[in-house]
Amino acid sequence: MDKSSALEYINQMFPTEASLSGVEPLMQKIQSEIRRVDASILAAVRQQSNSGTKAKEELAAATNAVQELMYKIREIKTKAGQSETMVQEICRDIKKLDCAKRHITTTITALHRLTMLVSAVEQLQVMASKRQYKEAAAQLEAVNQLCSHFEAYRDVPKITELREKLKNIKKILKSHVYSDFTSLGTGKEAEDANLLQQLSDACLVVDALEPSVREELVKNFCSKELISYKQIFEGAELAKLDKTERRYAWIKRRLRSNEDTWKIFPPSWHVDYLLCIQFCKITRTQLVDILNNLKEKPDVATLLLALQRTLEFEEELAEKFSGGTTTSRNKELESDDENEGVEQNKIVSDIRKKYEKKVGVPYDEVQQDKDKQKDLSVPGAGFNFHGIISSCFEPYMAVYIELEEKSLVEQLDKLIQEEKWETEEGSQTHILSSSMQVFLVIRRSLKRCSALTKNQTLFNLFQVFQRILKAYATKLYARIPKGGTGIVAAATGTDGQIRTSDRDEKMICYIVNTAEYCHQTSGELAENVAKMISSQFSDKVDMSDVEDEFSAVITKALMTLVQGVETKFDAEMVAMTRVPWSTLESVGDQSEYVNGISTILSSTVPVLGSLLSPTYFQYFLDKLAASLGPRFYLNIYKCRHISETGAQQMLLDTQAVKTILLDIPALGKQTTVAASYSKFVSREMSKAEALLKVILSPVDSVANTYRALLPEGTPLEFQRILELKGLKKADQQAILEDFNKHSPSIKHPTITPTIAPPVAIASAPIAPVATQAVSATTTPSMSTALTGALANREDVLARAAALGRGAATTGFKRFLALTEAAKDRKDGPFRKLFNA
Repeated sequence: MDKSSALEYINQMFPTEASLSGVEPLMQKIQSEIRRVDASILAAVRQQSNSGTKAKEELAAATNAVQELMYKIREIKTKAGQSETMVQEICRDIKKLDCAKRHITTTITALHRLTMLVSAVEQLQVMASKRQYKEAAAQLEAVNQLCSHFEAYRDVPKITELREKLKNIKKILKSHVYSDFTSLGTGKEAEDANLLQQLSDACLVVDALEPSVREELVKNFCSKELISYKQIFEGAELAKLDKTERRYAWIKRRLRSNEDTWKIFPPSWHVDYLLCIQFCKITRTQLVDILNNLKEKPDVATLLLALQRTLEFEEELAEKFSGGTTTSRNKELESDDENEGVEQNKIVSDIRKKYEKKVGVPYDEVQQDKDKQKDLSVPGAGFNFHGIISSCFEPYMAVYIELEEKSLVEQLDKLIQEEKWETEEGSQTHILSSSMQVFLVIRRSLKRCSALTKNQTLFNLFQVFQRILKAYATKLYARIPKGGTGIVAAATGTDGQIRTSDRDEKMICYIVNTAEYCHQTSGELAENVAKMISSQFSDKVDMSDVEDEFSAVITKALMTLVQGVETKFDAEMVAMTRVPWSTLESVGDQSEYVNGISTILSSTVPVLGSLLSPTYFQYFLDKLAASLGPRFYLNIYKCRHISETGAQQMLLDTQAVKTILLDIPALGKQTTVAASYSKFVSREMSKAEALLKVILSPVDSVANTYRALLPEGTPLEFQRILELKGLKKADQQAILEDFNKHSPSIKHPTITPTIAPPVAIASAPIAPVATQAVSATTTPSMSTALTGALANREDVLARAAALGRGAATTGFKRFLALTEAAKDRKDGPFRKLFNA
């Protein structure tokens, strides 16, 4: 406790003078506590002194105990070493005795086995000399097992002598077996009943010998069996393609007639399996020689018949050596054979019909080379009978492809001649029947060929399909109506114009639908061929060129349809120019030429809408609007003088034509109208409205109005507008000079055709088409202005369309009101009217 703490404690105990009276009692209490603490400390010191003495005594005792323990441990270790030495001496003697016992036992066993081996070899030698094959087989197995125990004693002279003796005995056995098997198939087995049993026992000996002996024996046997086959079918009489079926009949008879005799062979040898493989290889080689030695092209019927019989034989072999599983192709063959008689002499058409129900698996040349290297000792080891012979026909199938192409061309010409170019009543597809017949014929041809091969020949046939479909596309293209040509057409002003009747329009729709069907079906055909053809050709299967051909037919047909309908408006366009616009006294209902346009569309569009798909019908509408809108605009320039009343009447007619164009989709029963179509029609017709507004404007502001509504117009067009307003040449000259002074930035563009907004067509791309050329009756002064429509900016056209709607209802006063309202704008085309 520091000084400050002591002072605080005293002040706390004696805060006042009166409390000092308790100092004495407190001092006594503290002294008593000090005495108690001193006594405790003294007792603790005494106890600690006693404990130190006791601890020294216990430490000394522990040290003595440890020394005694170390002595005992050293004594035990000494005794353990002595015991280990004693045990090692005992074990050394035991090991010597055990090793001696093991050597004696091994020697006794080896001597016993050697005695058995010597005895067995002598017995085997006697059995081999007496041709006791059954006993020799068992004895040979025992000798082989005994010999395996002496592999480590090869250097021992006695063992070497026995091995040489056994080797000679095996040679004797092999020689006897080969000699006995030479009599098989010579007829001796029928005379000697014991010969077959002896040969069966000989097979046991062969199994006991090395595997190479069995392989050599089976190979020699198969070669011997096929010697007569080679001699028979290499002769001039049977070495012909039409005798192919007799080859397979020969091996079948051979297998049946020798079935009982060949039972002498163990099933594990698969003699018939290996015999058939060797037969197939020989047959393939001979057929290749026959085909190569032909002086002229082989007869198609003979070639196909030989190939078909080969495929059937391969299928039978595959079924026979695959565990008896009947394949789907074999089932079809069986069911087909029940319905059709087997005839030797068939014409090509009959053979084709038979092939329609057959499915064949081709043989890959690369796989064949791999199969030759595989183990052929076990059926199902990977050897493929499919195509082992039939693949040799592949290089010679060109005549078959030529025949197929010739047949397809003839049938195509026949279908085109019989085509009525119209569909049956009540038909929902609106597709020409010839197109479906063409693909039906192609599918039949594909089925026939796929039953024979799926390699190069099938790919060549696919290329034939491409040519046939292109030819059909050309036939469709040729049926599309064409424009007038020649001196007469040029003299009458109809050169290049296409005039179509109602029947022509329906036929064009049928051609469009047919081309679309062919475009889609061609792609599906290519997919089917790619799935069934060999993988090395699947990447080459492509119908894009054929699809492009049908796309071109669709484009040409639709554009012809647009041009044909547009030609119907010629009379109405002429009637429009003959209306006395300068002498009209009042604005009335829409003009007669507008009614004519409405009548034409009302009679034409519903039929086209019911025949064309929505996509192509929308495309037709876009192209029609792209043609009729600019033509109407240019036709205004062909009119003579147009008064203010005439301009208002023409503006009303323009609105009526615009409404008619917007209502066309409804006439075609099209429920939804593309927003791009409505926007396009409004934009095209707004050009005519803007032109009429310029004509309606006062003379003193006509230049400013022209610049505002037609900012990309040319001075030549402006001059023609002045002529339409009926101004004299002198007045025109003054206005033109003023116009040229204030219009330094006006361009003189080359007029480009107006193009309709693009329409996405899923099945085939359709190229854009330009608007029809202007009539040849245009005056020379207007030749430049009438060569095309103006490409106005989007914002100007939108405002011009709005002005057109107002002027059509309230006349020129409405236009002036809108012009006054535009004064407050700080920018835009209308501001030029007030900044000039």
